[in-house]
Amino acid sequence: MVDFDVMVGAVDWSRSADLARLAERAGCSGLVFTETGQTPWMSMAAAAASAPSLNLSTGVAVAFPVSPMVMASLAWELAGNTGGRFRLGLGSQVRAHVERRYGAEFDPPGPRLRDYVLAVKDSLAAFAGERPLDHRGPYWSLTLLPDMWRPPRHDAGTIKVDVSAVGPWMTRMAGEVADGIHVHPLHSRHYLEQRLVPAVSEGAARVGRPVGDIDLLVPVFIAPGDTAEERAALVDRTRMQLAFYGSTRNYAFQFDDLGWDGTSARLNDRLKAGDLAGMAAEITDEMLDAFAVVAPWDEVADRLVERYSGLASTVTSYLTLEDLTARPDNVGRWAEIARAVRAAATPT
Repeated sequence: MVDFDVMVGAVDWSRSADLARLAERAGCSGLVFTETGQTPWMSMAAAAASAPSLNLSTGVAVAFPVSPMVMASLAWELAGNTGGRFRLGLGSQVRAHVERRYGAEFDPPGPRLRDYVLAVKDSLAAFAGERPLDHRGPYWSLTLLPDMWRPPRHDAGTIKVDVSAVGPWMTRMAGEVADGIHVHPLHSRHYLEQRLVPAVSEGAARVGRPVGDIDLLVPVFIAPGDTAEERAALVDRTRMQLAFYGSTRNYAFQFDDLGWDGTSARLNDRLKAGDLAGMAAEITDEMLDAFAVVAPWDEVADRLVERYSGLASTVTSYLTLEDLTARPDNVGRWAEIARAVRAAATPT
């Protein structure tokens, strides 16, 4: 089965509860909470209390400003209170935010995140009583956990720890130590097959892990509608978001690999000039077809299954809740998509 999750941004607790109930009504399997201007933890608790059937994950929580012990404690508490329906997604963020917004250390981001994941996993194992806490890494050392400070035991099972990864070093690292990878929203099938999966496989092989042990959690821009007018709002949103992500020079290869050389540089120039309309216009219909799913309602599920079956364990719809907020009558249509995708074959 391929899970069909939906993405949630910064919302207050009441809104989080409302969106969780809406996602549950739409037949979704879970919610993925981003971290931008607000931490996800309290909103996730509100969602869990309001829609007890949903899985919850962070996609992703910013790692470096938070002690691995604190991060593991948050994950442990959420997993325990949701009956094991929580998985922890971690990311490094970028240097400017980590150093200048959070006041934390960043370099070197790859090795630092690797050590962080292992520190979190060692903490979780200590909470579960599997082994004493004894993590001695290059960036974090965690060796003290008296019984009176150990979180209460629960039987929620193993808590999966995922990472956000794009480039070859980080994806190889994820193959070595993570339970899953949060794929970047700007991606194509070509990227998944030709870049990401080979790197993950290489990392897994280094430590003797089956590559099938690593889940691919894939966010997708979906713009459904039976007419161009019906799709217009979500298509415009998709163009703008793809343009914003694509303006990052490190992601230029996503365009270059498909023959659209220079797109990232043009997007970056327009961003610096404040030309948002020009940025969106750089994203052609051909690019939309490669990086998003734009289709009539009754074709969306088939498109998703065709593109991601055999690769993704979870597809996360970037814009579903945004659409349902504007057009609540679409809940039944999204439910049909969710049911069809969830019935698809398990990834290989």
